[in-house]
Formats: sequence, C-alpha cells, structure tokens
Amino acid sequence: MRLLAWKDALTNEGVFMITVAGCGRMGEPMLDALRAAGFDTRGFDVRPKSHDSITDEVEGLVDKTETLISVVRDIAQTEEVLFDVQAFAHGQHLSRVIICSTLSPRYVKKLRDRMPAHIALIDAPMSGAQIAAEEARLSFMLGGSPADLDAAQPLFDAMGAHFHRMGDFGAGMQAKVLNNLLAASNTAMTRLVLDWADEAGLDENKLLALIHTSSGQNWFASGFNDIEFARDGMAEDNSIGILVKDVASALDAAPQTADVGLPQQVQTAIRALKPRPV
Repeated sequence: MRLLAWKDALTNEGVFMITVAGCGRMGEPMLDALRAAGFDTRGFDVRPKSHDSITDEVEGLVDKTETLISVVRDIAQTEEVLFDVQAFAHGQHLSRVIICSTLSPRYVKKLRDRMPAHIALIDAPMSGAQIAAEEARLSFMLGGSPADLDAAQPLFDAMGAHFHRMGDFGAGMQAKVLNNLLAASNTAMTRLVLDWADEAGLDENKLLALIHTSSGQNWFASGFNDIEFARDGMAEDNSIGILVKDVASALDAAPQTADVGLPQQVQTAIRALKPRPV
C-alpha cells in the first residue's frame, strides 16, 4: 500500500515538492515538522523505513523535486545524492538545494561551480540534537544570498527556533564546524569529568545539576539526560562517530597558520569514548 501511494503521488502531473534526503535521527523529524506545517514533503532514504512518507526508491522522485533538503551523513553520501546514484542535481524541476549535513566548508563552497546556475544553494547545518529536531526547535546556521534565504525562511521556521545568517553560501558551514569543534570539546571533557566523578563516588545527577549552574556549564552537560548519544561509545555509524567526522571537517578548513594540536587531541579523545552505563 505504501509503495502504491508513493507511485500515485509521483505520477500526478504538476506535483513539484520538497524532498528530504537522509531520513535518519535528524532528517525524519525534520520531514515530520515540514509536513505538520503543511508543506508537500517526501522523504528519501536508502534504508527501508516504515514511515508512510519516506521511500527508498528514487525512481520518479528526482523529477518531482523542486526543493531538495540534504541531511545525509557525509561528503560521500552527498555526492551520491546530488550527482551519482540518486543524481537529484539533474532533476528537471529542481530549483533549490539546502545542505543541512555538516561537511567541510571547502567542499561546500566548491558545489557552486558544480551545480547548474539556476539552482539556488543554501547551506543550513543545524544544531540541537534529535530532541530539538523532534520539537522543531533546531538552531540553523545559514549561508546564502539574502533573497534565497528569505524565500526559504518559511521552511526553517517549520523546523527550527533559532536562525543565524552568517553570510554568503558556505558561511553557515564554516560557522557550524567551529561550533561543533566546541561541542566535541565539551563532549570529551564532560565525559572525562563524569568518569572521574564515578571514581570519586559523586552522584552523577547532582554533579550535572551543579555544572548547569556553575562555571563549567555547557550544552552537553546541561542536556545530558535528553541528548540521545550522551552515553554512547565511539562507533562509525553513531553520533559520536559523526563528531569525529565533524572535527575533521573543521580541521580541513583550518587557517594555514593554525595550531591544530588541540583539535586533534579532542578528536582522539572522542574516538576513544566507551559506552557510559545508565
């Protein structure tokens, strides 16, 4: 039934819609938020999903997509979505691409020369973890022309609560990797502090409450009991692995004269994280 409904929707003449590519822990609630706001939105993911509005079949979807929101994991998957396996960049009605994945700013800026000139490009990486996506209160770091950002703002309003226009296309991604470098640092140090607190016999919740109102306050510690990956160990396919990738994206865009020793140490510490017991 779900596949038939999809094919019926895609064969309707004149139906041009929004497609969210990459419907994982962030993309799926973003899709739901757009649909709840009344936008004609479908989801695409290579992994089969039970969601009625998500398909793993790209046939027919590409040429019905007017706005593509890409929330895939990394550069390799972005290449597949835009140019290779799925090739949304070649859709005949595509007029806007919004990159929400966290990628190297150098890679993102080069996309402008690879995409048809008539397609508006916006980089809109977001912050807030899954809980913020589910509650439609993400923070978006935006890069693009003012006109393009104005036109897309209703979409961001449906998914988020905080919007930071950082400059031209690519500026949002540059801001995001710097933000995530801090997030990775806070994650690594907070987890180390909690491990040391265990050894000292301190109660985890009491310590987290103290940190929240004291000089050690940070997003990861304050949201520890709501952030879905707070207790995870390192795995290539989870959010801790994504943090490792995000630090690599920041390093790729580091100034030539930068001292990258501390970011590399943070990346090593994140990579070494073990699961934390409940």
